[in-house]
Amino acid sequence: MEHTKEELKEFMIKEIEIIQDIIKRMAFNSFMIKGWAVTLVAVTLLLRGTRYQVLIAFIPLIVFWHLDAYFLWQERLYRRLYNWVVSNRLKTEDFLFDMNAYRFKDEEQSKLRIMFSTTLFWFYGSIFLLTLIYAVIVLIL
Repeated sequence: MEHTKEELKEFMIKEIEIIQDIIKRMAFNSFMIKGWAVTLVAVTLLLRGTRYQVLIAFIPLIVFWHLDAYFLWQERLYRRLYNWVVSNRLKTEDFLFDMNAYRFKDEEQSKLRIMFSTTLFWFYGSIFLLTLIYAVIVLIL
C-alpha cells in the first residue's frame, strides 16, 4: 500500500518520537547503573571480613561496567536508527515502524570497545583504580 508524502511525514514524526523515548530510557538506565555501581562497590568495601573480601568489590564494578557499555551500545544503535529514519522515511516505506535497531549492529563498535570509550573508561577506570589502591593497602597492611 502506497502512502502519500504527507502520511510518510506523519509516520516519520511518530517514529522519531518513539526512538527518542527509547534513547531517553537507555540514557536513564545508564545513569541508574552508574549510581548502583558506586553504591555496591562502596558497600562491599565497607563490609568487614577477611582481608581478601576487599576483592569482592571488583565483581559489581566489572558487571556494572559491562552492563553500562551494553546500554550505551544499544543507545548508539537507536541513534543510527533515528538517523536512518530521518534520512530515508520520506523516500521509502521500508522498515515502517520497525524499531529493531539491531540491523545496525555491524556498523557499531563492539561492547568491549565501548567499555573502554572515553566516558566509560574515565568513570569506571577511576573507580577501578581507587578500589585497587584500597585493596593493595588493605592486603599489605
